[in-house]
Amino acid sequence: MLRYIYGDELKNHPELSETMFRDRAAQFKDRLKWDVTVDANGFEKDEYDALNPLYVIWELPDGRHGGSMRFLPTTGRTMVNEHFADLLEGPICSPLIWECTRFCLNKNASGQAAAALMLGGGEIMRGFVVAHFAGVFDARMVRIYRMTGASPEILGSSGAGAARISVGLWSFDEAAQARLAERSGISPRQSAQWFQQCCDQPFPMKLAISA
Repeated sequence: MLRYIYGDELKNHPELSETMFRDRAAQFKDRLKWDVTVDANGFEKDEYDALNPLYVIWELPDGRHGGSMRFLPTTGRTMVNEHFADLLEGPICSPLIWECTRFCLNKNASGQAAAALMLGGGEIMRGFVVAHFAGVFDARMVRIYRMTGASPEILGSSGAGAARISVGLWSFDEAAQARLAERSGISPRQSAQWFQQCCDQPFPMKLAISA
């Protein structure tokens, strides 16, 4: 199932949280060889995890992490503005645009997980009245986005081949929802129910405080 969890609430989901950060280390440090920090617990965390972001997490039946993404409003600190400004004509700062980073999949994740996460991103867009997501991605993600029917508008790129890095802008509409629902095997009704289950407190207010 999809879960929507703030950073300060991860402590209430220890197994899900720990396996997420370990899967991030396995993906970004071990497989992709990114210059990221892994702590003594085997967790990959960065400065943006300390800003109380909102995570959408695909939880496996055994309670472990299957995939995840991290979201922050661009009205506050973001990776794209602080580390990839050279790919942009100007900073991205709008209440209608959130940053999406750390797209991570468990190494044994099925094709369902990627589409489910993007479907969850769509729920966030609708629930928070967000028009676009901005994010940085590498060349390997192009195939995944194309496969799930969620390719972004490219704002800027650098490098070539496998080393190519881009900043993209994603939107979401009913057609995209239908494609992702079919790909993930999750009905729009079920997706909406999972989002509503996690909305016991006002997400926009909490994010505004953390930004």
